[in-house]
Amino acid sequence: MTVHKVMILGTGPAGLTAAVYAARANLHPVIIEGNEPGGQLTLTTEVENFPGFPDGILGPELMDNMRKQAERFGASFVNGWVSGVDLSKRPFTVKVNEVDEYQAASLIISTGASAKMLGITGETEMIGRGVSTCATCDGFFFRNKKVLVVGGGDSAMEEATFLSKHAAEVTIVHRRTELRASKVMQERAHNNPKISWALNVAPVSVQSNGKRVTGLEVKDNASGENRVLVADGVFVAIGHQPNTRFLQGMLDLDAIGYIRTRGVTTATSVAGVFACGDVMDPHYRQAVTAAGSGCKAALDVEKFLEGSATLDWSTSSSIHA
Repeated sequence: MTVHKVMILGTGPAGLTAAVYAARANLHPVIIEGNEPGGQLTLTTEVENFPGFPDGILGPELMDNMRKQAERFGASFVNGWVSGVDLSKRPFTVKVNEVDEYQAASLIISTGASAKMLGITGETEMIGRGVSTCATCDGFFFRNKKVLVVGGGDSAMEEATFLSKHAAEVTIVHRRTELRASKVMQERAHNNPKISWALNVAPVSVQSNGKRVTGLEVKDNASGENRVLVADGVFVAIGHQPNTRFLQGMLDLDAIGYIRTRGVTTATSVAGVFACGDVMDPHYRQAVTAAGSGCKAALDVEKFLEGSATLDWSTSSSIHA
């Protein structure tokens, strides 16, 4: 079986940036595209905060450009999702689509983190048309408009506070009367004159005119009655889940499931395995920070492989060149 020098799991900004750098270093990376090729940016419309695009760029277009750039330098792509890995020995084994197996001298994991969704009617259909999971990404598009933030934790308070810089009015919607957010974050939101509250209500469905969001239908937990909160946008802020289920027991993960990396590097608890992007970053979760960490991962892999040049590969394997 061919042993690839570098395999990259995931094709968001982190994975594709790593692919560009690794390909330019003649490492001929093989990239497993994953369930959502291009990552979360393919679900957005206009991206205005990625450097180099003064007039903005569509999310899918940006990711397509990154992919083409990686291909230009010799990266190759495999359509499919990672169903399992064996990190107990090198070369590492990666199973794709539960059928195909690949081997690699090194791995870059950039499988990202998926925003938790409400699972209500109209939510998925209106993503990018009024439903968002990232205030930093999309807040600018709601200047002087009315928006809702669904959630009761620190993330929701942070999103609401940020949105108050752009929106005319921000309403925090939470299914309970008590919030899970820290006291300091709650106080910050309560002291913001632009933020109002809709507590003890459960989201039922996203309302729209077919083109844009018009509001959120909620059920009052006290009365049992439904009503519509009129709004131009609905921001879902109930947390993210790192896509690391396939790594359980193989890498050092935090309590939530994010990959722990060593110091300022992208190295993980297993030599030869590196992580970048949202899968190891629960704090920033921005395309540009993900891309930066993808660059770091590729540079780390290059140095790792230079130090591993004398490894004794089995006679049945060959390093892909």
